Amino acid sequence: MDTVFKALADPTRRRLLDSLNTRNGQTLRELCAGLDMTRQSVSKHLALLEDAELVTPVRHGREKLHYLNAAPINAIADRWIRRYDRERAHALAELKTALEEDPMSDDSFVYTSYIKTTPERLWQALTDPAFTSRYWGVTFETDWAPGSAMVWNENGRRTADPEQVVLESDPPRRLSYTWHTPTAEWAEAAGVGADVLARLREEKRTRVTFDIEPRGDMVKLTVVHDGFEPGSVMLGMVSEGWPELLSGLKTLLETGDPLPWT
Repeated sequence: MDTVFKALADPTRRRLLDSLNTRNGQTLRELCAGLDMTRQSVSKHLALLEDAELVTPVRHGREKLHYLNAAPINAIADRWIRRYDRERAHALAELKTALEEDPMSDDSFVYTSYIKTTPERLWQALTDPAFTSRYWGVTFETDWAPGSAMVWNENGRRTADPEQVVLESDPPRRLSYTWHTPTAEWAEAAGVGADVLARLREEKRTRVTFDIEPRGDMVKLTVVHDGFEPGSVMLGMVSEGWPELLSGLKTLLETGDPLPWT
């Protein structure tokens, strides 16, 4: 956590985070435009933010886009909330909210987590029903080959759709698939009203990609959920859901017991 606090202590780095909070997924050139300093200086600040895991770079063709990563803020909030009462941790909670707010201005959600496990074990946790049911409450019917159909099973509800497919499958390094179909049964179980469901059904289907990189005795997991339209309702929902879900995944792999989920 020392690297996180050190990164946040510099006003220039806080301005970079503010800029990404306003519009996530910017290139180095775009970030430099808002600062009166050289490209090299901005690069050094971004490198420190990346070292602190507050910023995640993602390649898009020839460009490298930079995204806010909420994982370190979540870790700080969890540690201090557990140790002290809620009132004394209120300021940290507000910081977490500030870095995660206004997801509707973006077309992507990006989250990076470091998990003490192996790439093979993490791949199993993302695909094996025995794992996914424990931290997610969801299982998938698929052979995980590119182009194969995916059926989502959740609490006795079976959701099948021709557009629910595996996009990429390169075990244990990369997995990508299209997101699930918002059905009336899913909406009822999730407490989603008819008006919100109608808006969700009007949105185009999105995709989620898991990039797995070994880092010593740990694995770096980067989740990119993209393809959202401006003002997406689904983006707001997954921006709240992914951090909790991935925290449960990390806890399960490192302790053997998942976090409680609803």
